[in-house]
Amino acid sequence: MSPEYLTHRKWMSRAVELAQAAGDAGEVPVGAVIIDAAGNLLAEGENRKERDQDPTAHAEIIALRAAAQSLQSWRLHDCTLYVTLEPCPMCAGAIVQSRIGLLVYGVDDTKTGAIRTVDNIPDSAASNHRLSVIGGVLESVCRQQLQAWFATRRKRT
Repeated sequence: MSPEYLTHRKWMSRAVELAQAAGDAGEVPVGAVIIDAAGNLLAEGENRKERDQDPTAHAEIIALRAAAQSLQSWRLHDCTLYVTLEPCPMCAGAIVQSRIGLLVYGVDDTKTGAIRTVDNIPDSAASNHRLSVIGGVLESVCRQQLQAWFATRRKRT
């Protein structure tokens, strides 16, 4: 395994831990981590829509805001964002706006994925930033986590 692959697995594992915390709190289990060019942790986020009663409180948005505050810049071009689920249109737009250097995600979102699956916001004519993307890191772990959470929720209703 390449060092880059091991790095991606390491940070995606942390995002999975954050997703678990979100799921345990009643949120859809999605976690996000942002690291800088030197491989240092800048920011973390987990879904908080229910807890905060905020429709924008997705893991990616929370992490992007924290990273921008940490760097005192909205331009995150030397950073990497790890997120367990392919970003939705809102998050894809925010990622493009942040000029993030690399997006690494776990599992495709066949309902609202806006990076490669349902839509492709980063490569659309509306995008002013070309985003590098790696999908499928810890894909089976991320998929299982989401499926288990939704299965549990369905049993309760």
